[in-house]
Amino acid sequence: MKRSTQRRLRHGALYALFVAAVVTLVLIADWKAIRTNFLDREIFDEIWPDIFLEGAKNTVLYTAIAFTGGLVVAFALALMKLSPIGPYRWAATVFIEFFRGLPVLIVIIMFAFAIPIAFGAALPGEARGAAITALIVVSAAYMAETIRAGIQAVPQGQVEAARSLGMSETRTMFTVVLPQAVRIIIPPLTNEFVLLLKDTSLIQVAGVGLGQKELTNFSSDALNTTSNATPLIAAAVLYLVITLPLTQLVAYLERRTKKAR
Repeated sequence: MKRSTQRRLRHGALYALFVAAVVTLVLIADWKAIRTNFLDREIFDEIWPDIFLEGAKNTVLYTAIAFTGGLVVAFALALMKLSPIGPYRWAATVFIEFFRGLPVLIVIIMFAFAIPIAFGAALPGEARGAAITALIVVSAAYMAETIRAGIQAVPQGQVEAARSLGMSETRTMFTVVLPQAVRIIIPPLTNEFVLLLKDTSLIQVAGVGLGQKELTNFSSDALNTTSNATPLIAAAVLYLVITLPLTQLVAYLERRTKKAR
């Protein structure tokens, strides 16, 4: 038997096994219980459109604020880490390694509860502001390393050519290096946006007021009220509606980057 025939038979057997597993799961599932506990139309009607107008809106808003603030801080940290001045480089390294080494949940608790106790004053925006600030510093620590790697990925010849034309180090960085680095770091930064969007689910540990709930907080409160998991399924669907286009954008940008190289 030819190798190509053996490969087709092997692939056919694997497809058949996969289809059989899916059909078995469909047949043995208790669909009545699933509809009652996870897909209750009446409960969905109760939480709609508030889950979208409050939960999804706040999730996107918190993510956008945290990402924008984190990106600004990350650029500063990346430049500090690449600085020839020791104290700047050390400070950036300590910041990055410290906040990358801690779980996001612990950082949010620190900013929401520990800092107000230590300094006798809450951060602007109280609990919600503290949680968003925590997301900013954590995302900045991760994005700073991405930006640093992007800057160092720019060919050294580009820098040398710019300096040979009489450009200063600062001008070379901002007019030659950073524009090229941005093209390299856009895909991983988009991926960081997706991860940050999911991390907003941890804001609820700091406590939020009326109209300030994000998707997970909104759906978990609805779960406690209705004793039914339908709100969680609705939240999961909305998360996918938001994140799937972003993940596809990441894949597209990565393909574009490969073609450009």
